[in-house]
Amino acid sequence: MAPAIDRYHRQRLLASIGDAGQRRLGEAHVLIAGVGALGCHAADLLARAGIGRLTLVDRDVVELSNLQRQSLFAERDVGTPKAEAGRRRLDAVNAQIRVEGVIADLTHGNVESVALAGPLGRVDVVVDGTDNFETRLLLNDLAVKHGLAYVYGGAVGTSGTVMTILPGRTACLRCVLEDLPAAGSQPTCDTAGVFGPLIADVGAQEAREAIRVVVAAPGVHDGRTRLTQFDGWTGERRTLTLAAGAPGCPCCVGRSFPHLEREGDVGPTPVCGRRAVQIAGGAARVDLEVLAARLDGHGRFDATRFLVRGRLAEEDLGLTVFADGRAIVDGTTDPARARTVYARYVGS
Repeated sequence: MAPAIDRYHRQRLLASIGDAGQRRLGEAHVLIAGVGALGCHAADLLARAGIGRLTLVDRDVVELSNLQRQSLFAERDVGTPKAEAGRRRLDAVNAQIRVEGVIADLTHGNVESVALAGPLGRVDVVVDGTDNFETRLLLNDLAVKHGLAYVYGGAVGTSGTVMTILPGRTACLRCVLEDLPAAGSQPTCDTAGVFGPLIADVGAQEAREAIRVVVAAPGVHDGRTRLTQFDGWTGERRTLTLAAGAPGCPCCVGRSFPHLEREGDVGPTPVCGRRAVQIAGGAARVDLEVLAARLDGHGRFDATRFLVRGRLAEEDLGLTVFADGRAIVDGTTDPARARTVYARYVGS
């Protein structure tokens, strides 16, 4: 009788992984920062590869327009927090691994606790599924300060980028991006759209890089940074090789972490891909059932254990409020109006 073939048999046959590499994958903990288009593809591949612990962090809920490119979700998930919908899907994909969903906006106030002291322990690799450079530079600060591998990825229109950062061995993101790009200077998914096949390509490259880091593949620790740029429409790509630690880099050379160690609260922020603004809210948790009852006279609202969601009839705006007090106001890009709506219907 032939021996049973385990789920990782084809992967363990690879000389670059083998039994030892598969054990490392099973012991690893990867943080998926943002469960949007890139995060979905990367998380799915990593779960199937046998990464032992996956923490999914996302601030938003599944929208119908996400289904064009966000592969973990189905129509039944619309209105569910992405971190929770992603967790449920990956639990069904691979019951042998542990998956934690964190419904939160990653900020300077919580990113260290999420990455270093979450329910599944300290992470080994951070995979970028975010939609803005402010959070990417925050993740870069986190990675360099605490010695975590960081796989940066971005995709907008038909252009994508992937870069792996190994603190102390390679250049970091601030070696190539000194600070936040000026407002309006970069294309966004709202202005340039997103090509679905490009997302699959970039997400797969991010998963590949995370796996190579975990199994310590030859060449991954050689002190060179490879920044790969893709054209998802033509299939063309080019790779730039960067030396470790650009002279004068304030982060990996100067050990300055302004995005991580900043003070003050996070103000209203736009939500990529839709006309919406996020309001950070206060520190106190919200009784969602009580809030839903209070909002009932202003429109139709539904409460789950994760959120209250509905539409304000008199404002003609959508409103989603999470248990931590954070809210997303749909139908406006005006931070002042979103702030006013939050104060009026949720509280200051």
